[in-house]
Amino acid sequence: MATKQESLTRTASLSKAEGPVKQFIQRNYKHFNAAVVIDAAEGWIDHLAKGDKMLVTLAGAMSTAELGISLAEMIRQDKVHAICCTGANLEEDIFNLVAHTHYRRVPNYRHLTAQEEMDLCGQGFNRVTDTCIPEHEAMRRIEHRLLPLWQKAEAEGKAYFPHEFMYQLIKSGVLKEFYDIDPKDSWMLAACEKNLPIIVPGWEDSTIGNVFVANHMKGLVKSLNTVKSGLFYMHYLADYYRKVTATGTIGFFQIGGGIAGDFPICVVPMIQQDLKENCKLWGYFCQISDSTTSYGSYSGAVPNEKITWGKLDIDTPRFIIESDASIVAPLIFSYVLNK
Repeated sequence: MATKQESLTRTASLSKAEGPVKQFIQRNYKHFNAAVVIDAAEGWIDHLAKGDKMLVTLAGAMSTAELGISLAEMIRQDKVHAICCTGANLEEDIFNLVAHTHYRRVPNYRHLTAQEEMDLCGQGFNRVTDTCIPEHEAMRRIEHRLLPLWQKAEAEGKAYFPHEFMYQLIKSGVLKEFYDIDPKDSWMLAACEKNLPIIVPGWEDSTIGNVFVANHMKGLVKSLNTVKSGLFYMHYLADYYRKVTATGTIGFFQIGGGIAGDFPICVVPMIQQDLKENCKLWGYFCQISDSTTSYGSYSGAVPNEKITWGKLDIDTPRFIIESDASIVAPLIFSYVLNK
């Protein structure tokens, strides 16, 4: 609960806020999950003001929800310094970049019959809630341009992370003729420009991950080791975490649950308990989830439980927002950006 002084400070800051979105949030978001939106956003701002960094995790279908519209600007303005995401979020921002006008929205998705679902499949559409991704213009277009990069790496005896292959693809320029949205709305383009560290655990559980294995089985890529796995990502993350926390701390902003959140937060106890090195705990924690917190059936433990696992400290600012991240995350990003 906010103290009287904190409430007065928040009220005073309202008059100084420049962005209309920020003003609206400060005027209307007073209690419950709404109030935590402000608390979490102000905590993010305070965290950055100390010179500290922020990692954002992306679960679910946030790229298909076009989170890039707000996340890309957060990256460009150095409000986000690293990302951990599922393979789906890594690729789906690129799919949207090159095939947006070929997507089909299905507003009545809750009422589709099984036959209507089959009809969409037959037309080459894969549905994500109310949005259908076109297989030919999105998935196959990317596959045909990634395959030469996989083959080139293999021929040179090299291996790269999934996000590094995506960066190579973007930098090659072969996708530019297909750009189907304003490039500033792609978080992957913004990440590539910044050479942002991206961690993609479980990448094989994605369309392009499946495509890579299929090309290996067809003999077009000889070695599965051409793409580095999650074990390499943990090593990569540990090196990054130690470097960043040598001079400050890094915060953890988690969207959804699952491997995108569970994998990276474990780097701290891994360094401390398994590697036997001292390191700082996460300096900030916030989780947005539309799943009611439970125990056993849901992987997103409440922040206090993370203290017992050596991930968060007793003084770590920590927040839970139980709401739809496709609504809440852009609002928090806009608040931090003073929109």
